[in-house]
Amino acid sequence: MRVLVTRPRPDADETAAELIALGHEPVIAPLLEVTFDTDTTLNLSDAQAILITSANGVRALASATVRRDLPVFTVGDASAAAARQNGFDRTESADGNVQTLADLVITRLSPPDGQLVHVAGTVTAGDLSGKLALAGFEVSRAVLYRAEPVPNLPDVIGERLRGGSLDAAIFFSPRTAAQFAELVTSEGLVEHCGRTVAVALSGAVAEKLTNLAFSDIRIAETPDQVSLFRALGAAKT
Repeated sequence: MRVLVTRPRPDADETAAELIALGHEPVIAPLLEVTFDTDTTLNLSDAQAILITSANGVRALASATVRRDLPVFTVGDASAAAARQNGFDRTESADGNVQTLADLVITRLSPPDGQLVHVAGTVTAGDLSGKLALAGFEVSRAVLYRAEPVPNLPDVIGERLRGGSLDAAIFFSPRTAAQFAELVTSEGLVEHCGRTVAVALSGAVAEKLTNLAFSDIRIAETPDQVSLFRALGAAKT
């Protein structure tokens, strides 16, 4: 299958490699561009643990501090693997979403032991701080990167949609899906989505795609890449 990958680099390249291994032909066209804020000082002096909700958060954290002693709690297995690769050995994955991450932290940690530092971008999904505050935790949000939407639809997407040469498009986040929908609509390409199956990481992602004319929208059973690829494989049949 010819599969559109819209997530930002380097995540897009890693996903593309996995797709090739599965016999697919990836078409990479990132709709968000990630930049790290190298001027922000990360204060971990009173922290008992660090919270991560994306692989970009891991990369930003690794570049912002030399410390590797604090426990790191991540939203999913991919970000946990990235954390371990960057030397954060005390890492545990919630294997889910913001709610499962909050539940994991509440189970493992105690509010009196210190604040939690959430390494994040300028835009975040869910209310992690609010959920943990209800349990008595103090959460400090450290904004270390930004993911900005591209202003125009990448040429390769328009060309592939017009030519009917995209079998599937995979979407990992509501922001990416919303940006795709906005740009495709502005280019008058909504009806050209009819030969393409959309595969979304979650219902929240799929919701951003409902106004497009995809032949089908499939949702991963669990919010991880393995399940997303499983849904992609089902779309092939």
